[in-house]
Amino acid sequence: MQLNELSQRSGVTPASIKYYLREGLLPPGEAVHATRAEYSARHLDRLELIQALRQIVGLNIGQIRGLVKIADDGVPRLDLLAAVQRVVLDLGNYTTSIGGEAAEAADAVMRLRGWPDSASDARNALTAHLELMAGLKIPVSETVLEAYSKAMDDVAGLDIAATTAPESTDRLILTAAVGMHMHSQLLLKLLALAQASHAIRRYHG
Repeated sequence: MQLNELSQRSGVTPASIKYYLREGLLPPGEAVHATRAEYSARHLDRLELIQALRQIVGLNIGQIRGLVKIADDGVPRLDLLAAVQRVVLDLGNYTTSIGGEAAEAADAVMRLRGWPDSASDARNALTAHLELMAGLKIPVSETVLEAYSKAMDDVAGLDIAATTAPESTDRLILTAAVGMHMHSQLLLKLLALAQASHAIRRYHG
């Protein structure tokens, strides 16, 4: 298909498609001659991914470029999913140099839940967050860690069990990124509702 048909079928304007091509988010089409290229279903999939990452997940062009580059470089799927998680959940760039009580608490969570204690952005982000809470004098007791980690273990188990493994890396990113974003928002909304309900029962019994 040519540019105009790609635009019609994807719902993305020709100007936006050209912008994505210039920014390296969209692979070039197959050149027919100097001023015309042919596009395929792969381009439709990539445009659907770009639009979802921008409009639903709220990523910027640089973040999307980073994810699609990793996918196009052919990294292992576990590494690709880790990159999606890092960007979508904004895990940041934490090092493993954090020690003290925060590291001990994170270690305890891993042992308690029987989670594989391998290096990851999520593991480092947890330790950094526990250190931040300790610095702010916000106590995180063993009871809290046990309850929270148990709830998240149950939720994560449901998430992974429901996850499909599409052959296309674009579909994999789309499924994972939108799922992570929407499920994390669902958890926050449910937590807010639960907190409000507990407050009502306590103060307006």
